[in-house]
Amino acid sequence: MKISSSFDSGAIEVLSLDKPEDIRLRLRADNAAEFRQWFHFRVQGAAGRSLRMVFENAAEAAYPDGWPEYRCVASYDRRNWFRVVATRFEDGRLIVEHTPEHDSVYYAYFEPYSYERHLDLVGWAETSPFAHVDSVGSTVEGRELDRIVVGREAPAHRPVWILARQHPGETMSEWFIEGLLERLLDAADPVARRIRERAVLYIVPNMNPDGAIHGNLRTNAAGRNLNREWRTPDEQASPEVFHVRNAMEATGCELFLDIHGDEALPYVFFSTAEEVPGFTAEAAARQARLVAALSAASPDFQTEHGYKPGRFGEELLSLASKWVAHRFGCVSLTLEMPFKDNANMPDGHAGWSSARSKRLGAAMLNAILAHLESA
Repeated sequence: MKISSSFDSGAIEVLSLDKPEDIRLRLRADNAAEFRQWFHFRVQGAAGRSLRMVFENAAEAAYPDGWPEYRCVASYDRRNWFRVVATRFEDGRLIVEHTPEHDSVYYAYFEPYSYERHLDLVGWAETSPFAHVDSVGSTVEGRELDRIVVGREAPAHRPVWILARQHPGETMSEWFIEGLLERLLDAADPVARRIRERAVLYIVPNMNPDGAIHGNLRTNAAGRNLNREWRTPDEQASPEVFHVRNAMEATGCELFLDIHGDEALPYVFFSTAEEVPGFTAEAAARQARLVAALSAASPDFQTEHGYKPGRFGEELLSLASKWVAHRFGCVSLTLEMPFKDNANMPDGHAGWSSARSKRLGAAMLNAILAHLESA
């Protein structure tokens, strides 16, 4: 047997591969920081063999609360992913037991979203009559920060910004964007058409392509957590935020959505803006209308479970959605999706998945339109 991870978003450390029933692994840290939780690797020569893979340092992960009730994802063709039921966390170790049907099998923390797929998404959007693509700047390693602009940039069209994948391991966020764009650029969809008539949407599908390719969980190539850089971004160490923030200053912002995934909470929820200084009753009403509209559009979304007040403390205004709410006084929200499953609507085969992330992205258009029509 052989284990490899030298590919886009690959990440694992192999300690021992002597016996299939006793494979010892370690979660690998981000390339320039000590965050670790993401893994993605390939096992070859595994067909019909009872694999027992033990992640020895799972308790040292960035979010160890993410392991209870978590199930690893696996795929033979890198297109169709399923959950490995025999996944458990005990004595500080993550244990995955699986008997593959084929010689080559991939395992990952969540369904990967490759850089090639990102480029395909951007290329597809470029061919739409409703969109154009530009670059707002370059990353630490010189990759483009692609921005998809949907709708006409006119005074009557209100600016909406949507970002995904500040944390590169949260791949469900770019799957969300793919689903949102597929509907938004559909000429036959009346909701999409009405949004395009009323707003211009600035969409950055991947804020952190360097970290994504490195197989990082949370940071860019310089080891910076981009969602803690918004107060004072560094042009050299966090150019991704520096350039996007400058672009946002140039256009203004009337609605902001930052798309993420949460390791521990098995729910879809918003992190809202009540704690942002200057948050008004009017802002609360506008925020509540959008939240209610998403609740009506998708049963996967809920409002009972989420982050506790005070979670971010002094870091508050270094987070994208909090900084934007404070700077522009607009509705500004962070959407979180689970790495596990949606406990309210569980799926025994796939758990929370790329397909469900895409459907949620499509449903978000209903909430965006409700916001545009009510304001």
